[in-house]
Amino acid sequence: MYPGELKPVLTALVMPPAAPLLLLGLGLLWRKRALGGLLCLLGLASLWLLSCNAVAVWLAQTLLPQTSALPPATAAAALHARQVQAVVVLGGGVRPTSPEYATPQPTADTAGRLRYGVWLARQAKLPLAFAGGVGWANSGTAAPSEGAMARALVTQDYGLALHWVDDRSRDTAENAAYMQALLAPEGVQRIALVTHAWHMPRAQQAFERAGFTVTPAPTGFTLPQQRKLLEWLPTGYGLLASREVLREWLGLRMVGH
Repeated sequence: MYPGELKPVLTALVMPPAAPLLLLGLGLLWRKRALGGLLCLLGLASLWLLSCNAVAVWLAQTLLPQTSALPPATAAAALHARQVQAVVVLGGGVRPTSPEYATPQPTADTAGRLRYGVWLARQAKLPLAFAGGVGWANSGTAAPSEGAMARALVTQDYGLALHWVDDRSRDTAENAAYMQALLAPEGVQRIALVTHAWHMPRAQQAFERAGFTVTPAPTGFTLPQQRKLLEWLPTGYGLLASREVLREWLGLRMVGH
C-alpha cells in the first residue's frame, strides 16, 4: 500500500460527518454521564452547524484565501494581458459506472470545471489541458482515469480537442508535476488554472511550486443558495461544502509545514 492511499481514509475520519459522529459515539460510551452528555451535545451541535450552508460560507470566507472570479466580459482580455499560453483544468472525480450512459461520467465537480475551462479557452482562443488520473480514494480499483474520460467528453459534448492530458496524477501535487512535464517541452509556462474556488489556493500553490506562472480562474464558489432562514437549516450540500472547505484548510496547513 502506498502512503497516499491512507490519505482519503484519514481525511474521512477527521472531516464531517465522521468527526461529529465519532464525538457523539464517544459521548454515548463515556461512563461519566456529565462529560458523556457534553460530548454528545458537542457532536450533535457540530453536525447541525456544519450541515448549514451559512456556516460553510462563513468558513470559506474565514479560513481560506479569497480568489476573485474573472469578469466574464473581460476574461479573455485579462488572460491575453497576462500573456497566458494555455488553460489548465483540474479533475474533480469520476463516476466509474453510469448505467444511463454505459460509460464513465464526470462528477458534478469535474463537469463544472470542464464546462468553464472549455468556455474560457474558446473565449480567449487558447489551447486546453486537463489534469487528472485515478485519485488515491480509487487506487487499486477498476476506476477509469479522469483524463481518459475528459478527453472523450470534451470531444463528444463540446466538439473540442484537449491539447494535453495528464491521466496519471493522483492528487494536486502530481497534477502540477505531470502537467509541467507535458507543457514545459512546448514552452508553456503561463497558464490559467481552472478549479473550484475552495481548491484554488492549494492548487495555485502547487502549480507555482512546479514552475508555472498562474492566473487563477476559479469556478464553483461557496455562496448562499437560498433565503437566510433556510441557510441555517441542515442540508446535504451544506455539509458537503463545509467538508470541502475544512479539507482544503487542513491541506494548506499541512503543506505550509
